[in-house]
Amino acid sequence: MPDVNSHTPGSFSWPELATTDQKAGVAFYRDLFGWDVKDEPMGPTEVYSMFQMRGRPVAAAYTMRPEEKQTGAPPHWNSYVTVNNVDETVNKAEAIGARVFAKPFDVMDAGRMAVLQDPTGAVFQVWQPKNHVGAMIVNEPGTLCWTELTTTDLRTAEGFYTQLFHWTAKHSDPASGWEYTEMSNNGTPGVGMMPKPADMPKHIPSYWMPYFMVTNVDASTDKAKQLGGKPMVGPQDIPGTGRFSIVSDPQGAAFALFQPAPRQ
Repeated sequence: MPDVNSHTPGSFSWPELATTDQKAGVAFYRDLFGWDVKDEPMGPTEVYSMFQMRGRPVAAAYTMRPEEKQTGAPPHWNSYVTVNNVDETVNKAEAIGARVFAKPFDVMDAGRMAVLQDPTGAVFQVWQPKNHVGAMIVNEPGTLCWTELTTTDLRTAEGFYTQLFHWTAKHSDPASGWEYTEMSNNGTPGVGMMPKPADMPKHIPSYWMPYFMVTNVDASTDKAKQLGGKPMVGPQDIPGTGRFSIVSDPQGAAFALFQPAPRQ
């Protein structure tokens, strides 16, 4: 079983739902993935809903704060990258074109974090773990298996993230007619980048999105629909890789489902 007790710096390590209806959002994902839920107090009136499998954290959900809503951001999934030192990472990111949305701050004894926006407009989080390492199960059904950037400027995004996290890029075959960049961290693929489709509304900025592994993407997509979600893309095959779909939950947060191809 792919249990993990730490994440290599430069890895996406924690998917976190920011939603406008935490109770409904939690119920949707609990039913879709069979997650257990443990609510942790977060201030006098709020809770942080930790999604768990086998007693180990795999994701979380919280209610969007007023300042988040004021930016016009819809419900969405936050994507955290583990780093050795948040303060140093933020300084480096700023020097190469990032905007700092939230300066480094401590999250009690869990860790230290900051919120950044890359030069193409995509927001992401950086995380320096203390007592909370992030997802403690990955790459199995019901857990994070991939994180993908849809961007208005693929080359700029590539340059930014390879500088910041030392990722290495592998480009799709030009003959395929499909522009896609696979990023590896210390030799391990886990990140994808693609240009924003021409038919996507202009007001939608660049964004990161998590992929959750499932055993049957068609069945899971149907289940998401029955639970109030909206299929947006697929299900469809990725030749030689697997099958995926993109779904928005009842509050509008987008995520992907992925069924890996059988091993030959």
